[in-house]
Order: sequence, then C-alpha cells, then structure tokens
Amino acid sequence: MLKLLTKNIVYFFIFLTLIFATTSCEEEKASRPNTLDSLDLDIQPDQIAQNFDIRFIDSNWTRAILKGKRGRVFSSRSETLIDGGLRLELFNKNQVLTTWLIADSARVDDNSLDMFAFGNIVVYSDSTNTRLETSFLKWSHSQQKFFSNVFVRITSPSEIIEGFGFESDQNLKNYKIYKVSGVKQ
Repeated sequence: MLKLLTKNIVYFFIFLTLIFATTSCEEEKASRPNTLDSLDLDIQPDQIAQNFDIRFIDSNWTRAILKGKRGRVFSSRSETLIDGGLRLELFNKNQVLTTWLIADSARVDDNSLDMFAFGNIVVYSDSTNTRLETSFLKWSHSQQKFFSNVFVRITSPSEIIEGFGFESDQNLKNYKIYKVSGVKQ
C-alpha cells in the first residue's frame, strides 16, 4: 500500500511539473514578437560595447580618452549612452593628463561631441589641485568647458565653495558659480 501511495505521489508531482512547464512556455512564446516587423528598431542600439576605451585625437595628439563599462550607440538618434560607470581623461598638447572626470552614466551627442554626465560626478584637475562634485554636468566640446545647472561643490587648496549653476574651463582654473550658497576657507 505504501509503495502504491508513494508511486501515486511521484506521478502527481511529475504531472504538476509538466503542467507548469507547459504553461510557462506558452506564456513566454506569447510575449515574444513573432516577426522582425514587430520589433521597435528605433530603440535598439546599432552597436554595444563592454569595457571600452575611446580616444579623441586631434592633429596627432590625444585630446581625451573615454573609458566605460557599457556603451550603446544609437545612429538614428546620433547619440551614445554610457552606463555602469565611466571615466573621461583630458590631456593638454604635451600629452599630459590635466583633468579627469568620473560619473555613473552619460549621454554623448555624436554630432557635437558634447557629453552630459549623470549621477555621482567627480572632476579633478591635477594642474590646479581642484575637485568638483555634482550630480549633472555638461562637457561642451566646442567651448572646451564644463557647465552645470544643479548643486555643485568645489574644493580647492584655498577654499570650499558650494552653490547652484556652474561654468569652468577644463582645468577648473577659471570657474564661476552662479548662486553661491556657502564658502569655507
């Protein structure tokens, strides 16, 4: 009797397993697009890169190196999205690293080469020993300047300045904070 009961329980569990497996397969098939036409190709990246380095070269010298965890290129939108963390290194004409930037993510306008960084952002200039912290930052390629319209904190050897709105050259030497909220010396 015990053998018959055990055998029936085993068959019951096999039966339940088959029912759940069949049901989950049918749901998965129903949620997948069945033709290429049903995919929204506008939101699909043209290229995806993992752990990449991009060098921006101008007249035989490297102006910048962008390193990221994951990059997705959207040609139709002329933009590249970077997430998982990134590091941008800026160099002078003597190939000396002058400034670096780290951020959680960024969007690069592929036409203008402007970069919009998001998240925990730190910019550090070796030449001025100055550090910038913020949550949003724009790098204008044509102007070679940083801009922000949110809270910023700048720490230099002589002071700490906090405020809202910011503009600076790439070395954090000539900077402006539009609405200063605190200064410590």
